[in-house]
Amino acid sequence: MPAEGFRGPRQVWNAFRWSMKGLRAAWRHEASFRLEAMLAVVLVPLGLWLGEGGVEKLLLVLGPLLVLSAELLNSAIEAVVDKVSPEFNELAGRAKDMGSAAVFVLLVLVALSWGLILLPRWF
Repeated sequence: MPAEGFRGPRQVWNAFRWSMKGLRAAWRHEASFRLEAMLAVVLVPLGLWLGEGGVEKLLLVLGPLLVLSAELLNSAIEAVVDKVSPEFNELAGRAKDMGSAAVFVLLVLVALSWGLILLPRWF
């Protein structure tokens, strides 16, 4: 009998499948996720190319991936809020706005990190 909490290959495979299902759902239903994913498709390889050394590469790539992660969480929050509270509710609106703000803060991080790393090279 496996130890409690043991995650064998089947459980890992199922977790991977559920993650892919979530990515497909975000792509299918969330225009913001599609836009940010296309931005990441451009920025991640560009960051790997333009970054000098491992730390710069990591900083240039990490931002866009964090934006995608935050957008997934924001979309999940919005879906749950819409399911639980379909009518207008101030707290529901606040939760959705805060999720959106988290994505915005990470977009600012992307702009700052790219600017601080790359602009000094060009000016």
